[in-house]
Amino acid sequence: MLKISNNVEIADWEIDMTAIRAQGAGGQNVNKVSSAIHLRFDIKKSTLPDFYKERLLALSDSRITSDGVIIIKAQSHRTQEKNRDDALQRLKNLIVSAAVVQKVRRATRATKGSQRKRMDKKTQRGRIKNLRSKNNDD
Repeated sequence: MLKISNNVEIADWEIDMTAIRAQGAGGQNVNKVSSAIHLRFDIKKSTLPDFYKERLLALSDSRITSDGVIIIKAQSHRTQEKNRDDALQRLKNLIVSAAVVQKVRRATRATKGSQRKRMDKKTQRGRIKNLRSKNNDD
């Protein structure tokens, strides 16, 4: 059971985890032991509330396929248990981050003082550059 919030949980049967061999260097151990975890979670078939489903499917995350399946590969640790915990934690973080409602940004105008200050700096910079030229006809 993966607890997302106080009243949202994901049952173990909804999460499909398989042990696979990890990639990369690691000597004999990496070639013999299946310590990496391949996690699959189908958003559409899950028991998540509709709010979470809509937000997850709207994300443009490379871990979410076009069919609505989240695929996470955890292989950073040496043991299968740690990789399993890591994959579950990453799934939880993804679901929680999708549920966060972004604050609406309101466009603001620059103040007259800031505009004037910017123009003064540009003028000053232009004068400095003009002094560098060979013939100073200013």
